[in-house]
Amino acid sequence: MKRCLLLGCLLLFVFGFCVNSALAAEQSPPISEATQSCLDCHSEATPGIVAGWEKSAHARTTVARGLKRPELEQRVSAGDKAPEEFKNFAVGCAECHIGTVEHPDAFQHDEFMVHTVVSPRDCAQCHPKEVSQYAENIMSQAHGNLMNNPVYLDLVKQVAGRFKFKPSGLAHTPPLDMDLADSCLYCHGAKVEQKGVRKVVTDLGEFEFPVWSNWPNHGVGRINPDKSKGSCAACHSRHTFSIEMARKPATCSECHKGPDVPAYKVYEVSKHGNLYKSLGHKWNFKSVPWVAGKDYNAPTCAACHISLVTDPAGNVVAKRTHRMNDRLGNRLLGLIYAHSHPKSPDTSIIKNADNLPLPTTLSGQEAEKFLIGEKEKQKRREAMSGICLSCHASGWVEGHFARLDNTIDYTNQMVKASTQTLAKAWEKGQVKGLDQKDSMFNESLERLWAGQWLIYANNIRLAAAMAGADYGTFADGRWQLSNRLLEMQKRLDQGSTKK
Repeated sequence: MKRCLLLGCLLLFVFGFCVNSALAAEQSPPISEATQSCLDCHSEATPGIVAGWEKSAHARTTVARGLKRPELEQRVSAGDKAPEEFKNFAVGCAECHIGTVEHPDAFQHDEFMVHTVVSPRDCAQCHPKEVSQYAENIMSQAHGNLMNNPVYLDLVKQVAGRFKFKPSGLAHTPPLDMDLADSCLYCHGAKVEQKGVRKVVTDLGEFEFPVWSNWPNHGVGRINPDKSKGSCAACHSRHTFSIEMARKPATCSECHKGPDVPAYKVYEVSKHGNLYKSLGHKWNFKSVPWVAGKDYNAPTCAACHISLVTDPAGNVVAKRTHRMNDRLGNRLLGLIYAHSHPKSPDTSIIKNADNLPLPTTLSGQEAEKFLIGEKEKQKRREAMSGICLSCHASGWVEGHFARLDNTIDYTNQMVKASTQTLAKAWEKGQVKGLDQKDSMFNESLERLWAGQWLIYANNIRLAAAMAGADYGTFADGRWQLSNRLLEMQKRLDQGSTKK
Protein backbone atom coordinates (compact mmCIF):
# COMPACT_ATOMS: atom_id res chain seq x y z
CA MET A 1 0.00 0.00 0.00
CA LYS A 2 2.81 2.37 0.94
CA ARG A 3 4.57 1.55 -2.32
CA CYS A 4 1.41 2.44 -4.26
CA LEU A 5 1.11 5.73 -2.42
CA LEU A 6 4.77 6.54 -3.02
CA LEU A 7 4.44 5.62 -6.69
CA GLY A 8 1.31 7.75 -6.98
CA CYS A 9 3.04 10.73 -5.36
CA LEU A 10 6.03 10.28 -7.64
CA LEU A 11 3.80 10.20 -10.72
CA LEU A 12 1.97 13.33 -9.58
CA PHE A 13 5.29 15.07 -8.98
CA VAL A 14 6.60 14.11 -12.42
CA PHE A 15 3.31 15.14 -14.06
CA GLY A 16 3.31 18.46 -12.22
CA PHE A 17 6.94 19.06 -13.13
CA CYS A 18 6.22 18.39 -16.80
CA VAL A 19 3.17 20.67 -16.81
CA ASN A 20 5.06 23.47 -15.07
CA SER A 21 7.97 23.03 -17.44
CA ALA A 22 5.63 23.22 -20.41
CA LEU A 23 3.99 26.35 -19.02
CA ALA A 24 7.38 27.90 -18.34
CA ALA A 25 8.45 27.13 -21.89
CA GLU A 26 5.21 28.67 -23.21
CA GLN A 27 5.74 31.79 -21.13
CA SER A 28 9.47 32.11 -21.81
CA PRO A 29 10.25 31.62 -25.49
CA PRO A 30 13.82 31.93 -26.74
CA ILE A 31 15.13 35.44 -27.36
CA SER A 32 17.20 36.18 -30.45
CA GLU A 33 20.83 37.20 -29.99
CA ALA A 34 20.14 40.62 -31.51
CA THR A 35 17.23 41.31 -29.16
CA GLN A 36 19.24 40.09 -26.17
CA SER A 37 21.99 42.51 -27.12
CA CYS A 38 19.42 45.33 -27.08
CA LEU A 39 18.04 44.22 -23.72
CA ASP A 40 21.49 44.06 -22.14
CA CYS A 41 21.92 47.81 -22.63
CA HIS A 42 18.36 49.11 -22.61
CA SER A 43 17.43 47.41 -19.34
CA GLU A 44 19.66 50.13 -17.87
CA ALA A 45 19.22 52.91 -20.45
CA THR A 46 15.40 52.72 -20.79
CA PRO A 47 14.13 50.31 -18.10
CA GLY A 48 10.52 51.39 -18.52
CA ILE A 49 10.50 50.32 -22.17
CA VAL A 50 12.02 46.94 -21.34
CA ALA A 51 9.61 46.37 -18.45
CA GLY A 52 6.66 47.17 -20.71
CA TRP A 53 7.85 44.76 -23.37
CA GLU A 54 8.44 41.98 -20.82
CA LYS A 55 4.74 42.16 -19.90
CA SER A 56 3.63 41.99 -23.52
CA ALA A 57 2.31 39.03 -25.50
CA HIS A 58 5.23 39.62 -27.86
CA ALA A 59 7.65 38.68 -25.08
CA ARG A 60 5.70 35.60 -24.01
CA THR A 61 5.19 33.78 -27.29
CA THR A 62 6.51 33.29 -30.81
CA VAL A 63 5.02 33.67 -34.25
CA ALA A 64 5.26 29.90 -34.75
CA ARG A 65 3.23 29.26 -31.60
CA GLY A 66 0.68 31.86 -32.60
CA LEU A 67 0.13 30.15 -35.95
CA LYS A 68 -0.66 26.85 -34.21
CA ARG A 69 -3.70 28.29 -32.47
CA PRO A 70 -7.19 27.49 -33.78
CA GLU A 71 -8.16 29.84 -36.60
CA LEU A 72 -10.53 32.01 -34.57
CA GLU A 73 -7.93 32.41 -31.82
CA GLN A 74 -5.11 33.52 -34.09
CA ARG A 75 -3.73 37.04 -33.87
CA VAL A 76 -1.02 36.53 -36.51
CA SER A 77 -2.18 36.63 -40.14
CA ALA A 78 1.14 36.02 -41.94
CA GLY A 79 0.61 32.27 -42.24
CA ASP A 80 3.47 30.50 -44.02
CA LYS A 81 4.87 33.89 -45.09
CA ALA A 82 5.95 34.75 -41.55
CA PRO A 83 9.67 35.61 -41.46
CA GLU A 84 11.74 32.48 -40.90
CA GLU A 85 14.51 34.60 -39.35
CA PHE A 86 12.57 35.12 -36.14
CA LYS A 87 9.58 32.82 -36.42
CA ASN A 88 10.69 30.79 -33.40
CA PHE A 89 11.86 33.67 -31.21
CA ALA A 90 10.01 36.12 -29.00
CA VAL A 91 9.04 39.25 -30.92
CA GLY A 92 11.52 41.66 -29.39
CA CYS A 93 13.51 44.81 -30.08
CA ALA A 94 15.42 43.49 -33.08
CA GLU A 95 12.40 41.87 -34.71
CA CYS A 96 10.71 45.29 -34.96
CA HIS A 97 13.57 47.82 -35.03
CA ILE A 98 15.78 45.75 -37.36
CA GLY A 99 13.42 43.16 -38.82
CA THR A 100 13.40 42.00 -42.42
CA VAL A 101 12.08 45.21 -44.00
CA GLU A 102 14.56 47.64 -45.56
CA HIS A 103 14.38 51.13 -44.08
CA PRO A 104 15.91 54.20 -45.71
CA ASP A 105 15.93 55.76 -42.24
CA ALA A 106 18.09 53.02 -40.67
CA PHE A 107 21.27 54.13 -38.91
CA GLN A 108 24.26 52.43 -37.36
CA HIS A 109 23.70 51.77 -33.66
CA ASP A 110 26.36 49.72 -31.94
CA GLU A 111 26.73 46.67 -34.20
CA PHE A 112 23.31 46.90 -35.85
CA MET A 113 21.47 48.98 -38.46
CA VAL A 114 18.30 50.03 -36.66
CA HIS A 115 15.39 52.37 -37.30
CA THR A 116 13.64 54.44 -34.64
CA VAL A 117 10.21 54.77 -36.22
CA VAL A 118 8.47 51.40 -36.38
CA SER A 119 5.92 51.64 -39.18
CA PRO A 120 3.01 49.51 -40.42
CA ARG A 121 5.45 47.89 -42.87
CA ASP A 122 7.28 46.41 -39.88
CA CYS A 123 4.05 45.19 -38.28
CA ALA A 124 3.07 43.64 -41.61
CA GLN A 125 5.84 41.07 -41.18
CA CYS A 126 3.44 39.21 -38.89
CA HIS A 127 0.13 41.06 -39.37
CA PRO A 128 -0.15 41.66 -43.15
CA LYS A 129 -3.94 41.31 -43.28
CA GLU A 130 -4.48 43.89 -40.56
CA VAL A 131 -2.02 46.33 -42.14
CA SER A 132 -3.62 45.88 -45.56
CA GLN A 133 -7.05 46.58 -44.10
CA TYR A 134 -5.79 49.62 -42.23
CA ALA A 135 -4.36 51.04 -45.46
CA GLU A 136 -7.94 51.05 -46.79
CA ASN A 137 -9.20 52.73 -43.63
CA ILE A 138 -9.89 56.46 -43.74
CA MET A 139 -7.70 56.91 -40.66
CA SER A 140 -4.58 55.87 -42.56
CA GLN A 141 -5.11 58.88 -44.83
CA ALA A 142 -5.88 61.28 -41.98
CA HIS A 143 -2.82 63.46 -42.62
CA GLY A 144 -3.41 63.89 -46.34
CA ASN A 145 -7.18 64.21 -46.00
CA LEU A 146 -6.53 67.27 -43.86
CA MET A 147 -3.39 68.79 -45.33
CA ASN A 148 -4.01 68.02 -49.03
CA ASN A 149 -7.54 69.42 -49.03
CA PRO A 150 -7.45 73.22 -49.62
CA VAL A 151 -10.69 73.80 -47.71
CA TYR A 152 -9.59 71.88 -44.64
CA LEU A 153 -6.05 73.16 -44.79
CA ASP A 154 -7.53 76.65 -44.62
CA LEU A 155 -9.56 75.62 -41.56
CA VAL A 156 -6.42 74.21 -39.94
CA LYS A 157 -4.48 77.41 -40.57
CA GLN A 158 -7.27 79.59 -39.21
CA VAL A 159 -7.71 77.48 -36.07
CA ALA A 160 -4.05 76.79 -35.26
CA GLY A 161 -2.65 80.11 -36.51
CA ARG A 162 -1.67 83.06 -34.35
CA PHE A 163 -3.24 86.47 -33.91
CA LYS A 164 -1.46 89.74 -33.19
CA PHE A 165 -3.20 92.89 -32.10
CA LYS A 166 -2.78 95.97 -34.27
CA PRO A 167 -4.59 99.32 -34.05
CA SER A 168 -6.26 98.53 -37.36
CA GLY A 169 -7.48 95.16 -36.10
CA LEU A 170 -6.26 91.64 -35.45
CA ALA A 171 -3.59 90.32 -37.80
CA HIS A 172 -3.50 86.58 -38.45
CA THR A 173 -0.32 84.63 -39.17
CA PRO A 174 -0.07 80.96 -40.20
CA PRO A 175 0.74 78.33 -37.57
CA LEU A 176 4.27 77.12 -36.96
CA ASP A 177 5.09 73.47 -37.63
CA MET A 178 5.13 72.88 -33.88
CA ASP A 179 1.70 74.50 -33.58
CA LEU A 180 0.36 71.98 -36.09
CA ALA A 181 2.15 69.06 -34.45
CA ASP A 182 0.63 69.97 -31.10
CA SER A 183 -2.89 70.47 -32.44
CA CYS A 184 -4.51 68.91 -35.51
CA LEU A 185 -1.59 66.68 -36.48
CA TYR A 186 -1.30 65.14 -33.03
CA CYS A 187 -4.20 62.87 -33.97
CA HIS A 188 -4.23 63.14 -37.77
CA GLY A 189 -0.53 62.33 -37.89
CA ALA A 190 2.47 64.45 -38.81
CA LYS A 191 5.14 63.92 -41.45
CA VAL A 192 8.25 62.50 -39.79
CA GLU A 193 11.49 63.16 -41.67
CA GLN A 194 15.16 63.06 -40.76
CA LYS A 195 16.62 66.55 -40.43
CA GLY A 196 20.13 65.69 -39.29
CA VAL A 197 22.04 63.85 -36.58
CA ARG A 198 22.99 64.59 -33.00
CA LYS A 199 25.62 63.19 -30.67
CA VAL A 200 24.58 61.95 -27.25
CA VAL A 201 27.01 61.05 -24.48
CA THR A 202 25.70 58.28 -22.22
CA ASP A 203 27.08 56.02 -19.49
CA LEU A 204 27.47 53.41 -22.22
CA GLY A 205 29.44 55.68 -24.52
CA GLU A 206 28.86 58.29 -27.21
CA PHE A 207 26.22 57.63 -29.87
CA GLU A 208 24.89 59.40 -32.94
CA PHE A 209 21.11 59.52 -33.35
CA PRO A 210 18.90 60.93 -36.12
CA VAL A 211 17.05 64.19 -35.52
CA TRP A 212 13.43 63.82 -36.63
CA SER A 213 10.94 66.49 -37.60
CA ASN A 214 7.58 66.35 -35.79
CA TRP A 215 8.80 63.73 -33.34
CA PRO A 216 7.29 62.30 -31.21
CA ASN A 217 4.06 61.51 -33.03
CA HIS A 218 1.77 58.49 -33.18
CA GLY A 219 -1.11 60.00 -35.15
CA VAL A 220 -3.30 57.57 -37.05
CA GLY A 221 -2.24 58.96 -40.44
CA ARG A 222 1.41 59.66 -39.65
CA ILE A 223 3.68 59.85 -42.69
CA ASN A 224 6.63 57.66 -41.76
CA PRO A 225 10.24 57.99 -42.92
CA ASP A 226 9.75 54.85 -45.05
CA LYS A 227 6.79 56.64 -46.77
CA SER A 228 4.20 54.31 -45.23
CA LYS A 229 1.15 55.82 -43.56
CA GLY A 230 -0.19 55.31 -40.08
CA SER A 231 0.93 54.19 -36.66
CA CYS A 232 -0.27 50.96 -35.07
CA ALA A 233 0.89 52.41 -31.74
CA ALA A 234 -2.01 54.87 -31.86
CA CYS A 235 -4.19 52.06 -30.50
CA HIS A 236 -1.67 49.38 -29.48
CA SER A 237 0.64 51.57 -27.44
CA ARG A 238 4.28 50.58 -27.36
CA HIS A 239 5.93 48.60 -25.92
CA THR A 240 3.17 46.45 -24.47
CA PHE A 241 1.02 46.41 -27.63
CA SER A 242 -1.94 45.28 -25.56
CA ILE A 243 -5.15 44.08 -27.18
CA GLU A 244 -6.79 44.85 -23.83
CA MET A 245 -5.76 48.50 -24.14
CA ALA A 246 -7.01 48.72 -27.73
CA ARG A 247 -10.41 47.38 -26.67
CA LYS A 248 -10.96 49.89 -23.87
CA PRO A 249 -12.68 53.22 -24.63
CA ALA A 250 -9.98 55.31 -22.94
CA THR A 251 -7.64 54.48 -25.82
CA CYS A 252 -10.07 55.87 -28.39
CA SER A 253 -10.73 58.89 -26.18
CA GLU A 254 -7.24 60.22 -26.88
CA CYS A 255 -8.57 61.60 -30.17
CA HIS A 256 -12.33 61.12 -29.80
CA LYS A 257 -13.13 63.17 -26.74
CA GLY A 258 -14.34 66.33 -28.39
CA PRO A 259 -15.75 68.81 -28.68
CA ASP A 260 -15.57 68.10 -32.42
CA VAL A 261 -15.58 64.29 -31.99
CA PRO A 262 -17.11 63.66 -28.55
CA ALA A 263 -17.54 59.89 -28.92
CA TYR A 264 -16.00 59.16 -25.53
CA LYS A 265 -18.15 61.74 -23.74
CA VAL A 266 -21.26 60.35 -25.40
CA TYR A 267 -20.24 56.80 -24.48
CA GLU A 268 -19.85 57.81 -20.84
CA VAL A 269 -23.49 58.95 -20.63
CA SER A 270 -24.88 56.05 -22.66
CA LYS A 271 -26.28 52.86 -21.15
CA HIS A 272 -23.36 50.96 -22.68
CA GLY A 273 -20.93 53.31 -20.97
CA ASN A 274 -22.83 52.97 -17.72
CA LEU A 275 -22.49 49.18 -17.86
CA TYR A 276 -18.80 49.42 -18.72
CA LYS A 277 -18.12 51.83 -15.87
CA SER A 278 -20.00 49.67 -13.38
CA LEU A 279 -19.09 46.16 -14.47
CA GLY A 280 -16.20 46.47 -16.92
CA HIS A 281 -13.63 45.47 -14.30
CA LYS A 282 -15.14 41.97 -14.42
CA TRP A 283 -14.93 41.59 -18.20
CA ASN A 284 -12.29 39.73 -20.18
CA PHE A 285 -10.57 42.13 -22.56
CA LYS A 286 -7.85 39.70 -23.64
CA SER A 287 -9.86 36.83 -25.09
CA VAL A 288 -9.67 36.09 -28.83
CA PRO A 289 -12.25 35.77 -30.21
CA TRP A 290 -14.27 38.17 -28.09
CA VAL A 291 -17.45 36.42 -26.94
CA ALA A 292 -20.53 38.61 -26.53
CA GLY A 293 -22.33 37.84 -23.29
CA LYS A 294 -19.40 35.90 -21.88
CA ASP A 295 -16.37 38.19 -22.13
CA TYR A 296 -18.35 41.43 -22.05
CA ASN A 297 -21.95 42.52 -21.50
CA ALA A 298 -21.95 45.83 -23.36
CA PRO A 299 -19.90 46.90 -26.37
CA THR A 300 -16.92 49.21 -26.32
CA CYS A 301 -15.69 51.05 -29.42
CA ALA A 302 -13.70 47.98 -30.49
CA ALA A 303 -16.68 45.62 -30.31
CA CYS A 304 -18.69 47.81 -32.67
CA HIS A 305 -15.97 48.80 -35.11
CA ILE A 306 -13.04 46.37 -35.07
CA SER A 307 -13.06 43.18 -33.02
CA LEU A 308 -13.74 39.60 -34.02
CA VAL A 309 -16.96 38.92 -32.10
CA THR A 310 -18.62 35.54 -31.65
CA ASP A 311 -21.58 34.24 -29.70
CA PRO A 312 -21.05 31.72 -26.86
CA ALA A 313 -21.56 28.85 -29.33
CA GLY A 314 -18.62 30.05 -31.44
CA ASN A 315 -20.66 31.47 -34.31
CA VAL A 316 -19.04 34.56 -35.83
CA VAL A 317 -21.09 37.69 -35.24
CA ALA A 318 -18.58 40.08 -36.81
CA LYS A 319 -15.23 39.44 -38.46
CA ARG A 320 -12.18 41.29 -37.21
CA THR A 321 -11.38 44.31 -39.35
CA HIS A 322 -8.89 47.16 -39.21
CA ARG A 323 -10.81 48.95 -41.96
CA MET A 324 -12.98 50.75 -39.43
CA ASN A 325 -15.57 51.92 -41.96
CA ASP A 326 -16.60 48.33 -42.82
CA ARG A 327 -19.55 48.70 -40.45
CA LEU A 328 -20.30 52.36 -41.21
CA GLY A 329 -22.62 53.35 -44.03
CA ASN A 330 -22.81 57.06 -43.21
CA ARG A 331 -20.03 59.44 -42.36
CA LEU A 332 -21.34 61.43 -39.43
CA LEU A 333 -18.59 63.81 -38.43
CA GLY A 334 -15.95 66.21 -39.64
CA LEU A 335 -17.82 67.37 -42.74
CA ILE A 336 -20.48 70.00 -43.36
CA TYR A 337 -23.26 67.43 -43.88
CA ALA A 338 -23.59 63.79 -42.87
CA HIS A 339 -23.32 61.78 -46.08
CA SER A 340 -22.72 58.35 -47.57
CA HIS A 341 -19.26 57.06 -46.72
CA PRO A 342 -16.47 57.74 -49.26
CA LYS A 343 -15.39 54.87 -51.49
CA SER A 344 -11.70 55.71 -51.14
CA PRO A 345 -9.90 56.39 -47.87
CA ASP A 346 -8.18 59.28 -49.67
CA THR A 347 -10.91 61.90 -49.52
CA SER A 348 -8.69 64.64 -50.95
CA ILE A 349 -9.54 63.29 -54.43
CA ILE A 350 -13.24 64.17 -54.05
CA LYS A 351 -14.75 66.95 -56.16
CA ASN A 352 -18.38 67.97 -55.75
CA ALA A 353 -20.71 69.76 -58.18
CA ASP A 354 -19.33 73.11 -56.99
CA ASN A 355 -15.80 71.88 -57.84
CA LEU A 356 -14.86 71.94 -54.16
CA PRO A 357 -12.92 69.05 -52.54
CA LEU A 358 -15.88 68.17 -50.33
CA PRO A 359 -18.27 65.17 -50.40
CA THR A 360 -21.28 67.49 -50.62
CA THR A 361 -21.98 70.90 -52.04
CA LEU A 362 -22.71 73.72 -49.63
CA SER A 363 -26.39 73.04 -50.33
CA GLY A 364 -26.04 69.38 -49.33
CA GLN A 365 -25.91 67.60 -52.72
CA GLU A 366 -23.72 64.49 -52.46
CA ALA A 367 -20.77 63.88 -54.79
CA GLU A 368 -22.19 60.45 -55.63
CA LYS A 369 -19.30 59.41 -57.89
CA PHE A 370 -16.99 59.31 -54.87
CA LEU A 371 -19.41 57.85 -52.30
CA ILE A 372 -20.78 54.36 -51.66
CA GLY A 373 -24.25 53.47 -52.92
CA GLU A 374 -27.37 52.33 -51.09
CA LYS A 375 -26.57 48.62 -51.50
CA GLU A 376 -23.20 48.99 -49.77
CA LYS A 377 -24.71 51.22 -47.09
CA GLN A 378 -27.29 48.55 -46.31
CA LYS A 379 -24.59 45.87 -46.14
CA ARG A 380 -22.66 47.93 -43.61
CA ARG A 381 -25.80 48.70 -41.61
CA GLU A 382 -26.51 44.96 -41.39
CA ALA A 383 -22.95 44.29 -40.20
CA MET A 384 -23.34 46.81 -37.38
CA SER A 385 -26.85 45.61 -36.58
CA GLY A 386 -25.52 42.07 -36.19
CA ILE A 387 -23.43 43.22 -33.25
CA CYS A 388 -26.43 44.97 -31.70
CA LEU A 389 -28.54 41.82 -32.13
CA SER A 390 -26.13 39.91 -29.88
CA CYS A 391 -27.79 41.68 -26.96
CA HIS A 392 -30.98 43.32 -28.30
CA ALA A 393 -34.18 42.19 -29.99
CA SER A 394 -34.79 43.20 -33.61
CA GLY A 395 -37.44 45.77 -32.68
CA TRP A 396 -34.98 47.56 -30.42
CA VAL A 397 -32.27 47.59 -33.10
CA GLU A 398 -34.59 48.75 -35.87
CA GLY A 399 -35.95 51.52 -33.65
CA HIS A 400 -32.43 52.68 -32.80
CA PHE A 401 -31.36 53.03 -36.42
CA ALA A 402 -34.65 54.66 -37.45
CA ARG A 403 -33.98 57.28 -34.78
CA LEU A 404 -30.42 57.76 -36.06
CA ASP A 405 -31.66 58.27 -39.63
CA ASN A 406 -34.10 60.90 -38.36
CA THR A 407 -31.31 62.66 -36.47
CA ILE A 408 -29.13 62.73 -39.59
CA ASP A 409 -32.01 64.40 -41.44
CA TYR A 410 -32.53 66.88 -38.58
CA THR A 411 -28.88 67.91 -38.34
CA ASN A 412 -28.47 68.23 -42.10
CA GLN A 413 -31.56 70.45 -42.23
CA MET A 414 -30.25 72.67 -39.43
CA VAL A 415 -26.81 72.92 -41.03
CA LYS A 416 -28.40 73.79 -44.36
CA ALA A 417 -30.34 76.64 -42.73
CA SER A 418 -27.09 77.87 -41.17
CA THR A 419 -25.29 77.64 -44.52
CA GLN A 420 -28.06 79.54 -46.30
CA THR A 421 -27.82 82.26 -43.66
CA LEU A 422 -24.07 82.59 -44.22
CA ALA A 423 -24.55 82.52 -48.00
CA LYS A 424 -26.95 85.46 -47.68
CA ALA A 425 -24.30 87.39 -45.75
CA TRP A 426 -21.77 86.60 -48.51
CA GLU A 427 -24.27 87.76 -51.11
CA LYS A 428 -24.91 91.05 -49.27
CA GLY A 429 -21.18 91.66 -48.89
CA GLN A 430 -21.32 91.60 -45.09
CA VAL A 431 -18.75 88.79 -45.13
CA LYS A 432 -16.13 87.86 -47.70
CA GLY A 433 -16.33 84.27 -48.91
CA LEU A 434 -15.08 81.98 -51.63
CA ASP A 435 -16.42 84.19 -54.42
CA GLN A 436 -14.10 86.94 -53.17
CA LYS A 437 -11.20 84.44 -53.02
CA ASP A 438 -11.29 84.69 -49.25
CA SER A 439 -11.33 82.14 -46.43
CA MET A 440 -14.59 80.56 -45.29
CA PHE A 441 -13.36 80.53 -41.69
CA ASN A 442 -11.76 83.88 -40.86
CA GLU A 443 -14.72 86.04 -39.81
CA SER A 444 -16.92 85.71 -36.76
CA LEU A 445 -20.10 84.76 -38.64
CA GLU A 446 -18.15 82.13 -40.55
CA ARG A 447 -16.79 80.75 -37.28
CA LEU A 448 -20.35 80.50 -35.94
CA TRP A 449 -21.31 78.61 -39.09
CA ALA A 450 -18.32 76.25 -38.88
CA GLY A 451 -19.19 75.44 -35.28
CA GLN A 452 -22.68 74.43 -36.36
CA TRP A 453 -21.42 71.39 -38.28
CA LEU A 454 -17.91 70.85 -36.91
CA ILE A 455 -19.09 70.64 -33.31
CA TYR A 456 -22.82 70.72 -32.61
CA ALA A 457 -24.23 68.70 -35.52
CA ASN A 458 -21.43 66.17 -34.94
CA ASN A 459 -22.37 65.90 -31.29
CA ILE A 460 -26.05 65.35 -31.99
CA ARG A 461 -25.37 62.63 -34.57
CA LEU A 462 -22.90 60.79 -32.35
CA ALA A 463 -25.30 61.03 -29.42
CA ALA A 464 -27.98 59.36 -31.54
CA ALA A 465 -25.63 56.76 -33.01
CA MET A 466 -24.24 55.76 -29.61
CA ALA A 467 -27.45 55.97 -27.56
CA GLY A 468 -26.35 58.93 -25.47
CA ALA A 469 -29.05 61.37 -26.52
CA ASP A 470 -28.89 63.54 -23.40
CA TYR A 471 -25.42 64.74 -24.35
CA GLY A 472 -26.71 65.83 -27.75
CA THR A 473 -29.56 67.89 -26.34
CA PHE A 474 -28.54 70.50 -23.76
CA ALA A 475 -24.98 69.45 -22.88
CA ASP A 476 -23.50 70.29 -26.28
CA GLY A 477 -26.05 69.78 -29.04
CA ARG A 478 -29.54 70.85 -30.06
CA TRP A 479 -29.79 73.79 -27.68
CA GLN A 480 -26.51 75.27 -28.90
CA LEU A 481 -27.21 74.48 -32.56
CA SER A 482 -30.55 76.29 -32.57
CA ASN A 483 -29.31 79.23 -30.46
CA ARG A 484 -26.33 79.85 -32.73
CA LEU A 485 -28.55 79.74 -35.80
CA LEU A 486 -30.73 82.43 -34.24
CA GLU A 487 -27.58 84.45 -33.48
CA MET A 488 -26.47 84.13 -37.10
CA GLN A 489 -29.85 85.36 -38.30
CA LYS A 490 -29.78 88.25 -35.82
CA ARG A 491 -26.39 89.43 -37.09
CA LEU A 492 -27.54 89.12 -40.68
CA ASP A 493 -30.67 91.19 -39.99
CA GLN A 494 -28.69 93.86 -38.15
CA GLY A 495 -26.21 94.10 -40.99
CA SER A 496 -23.24 93.36 -38.74
CA THR A 497 -21.33 90.10 -38.69
CA LYS A 498 -18.29 91.36 -36.79
CA LYS A 499 -19.55 91.01 -33.21
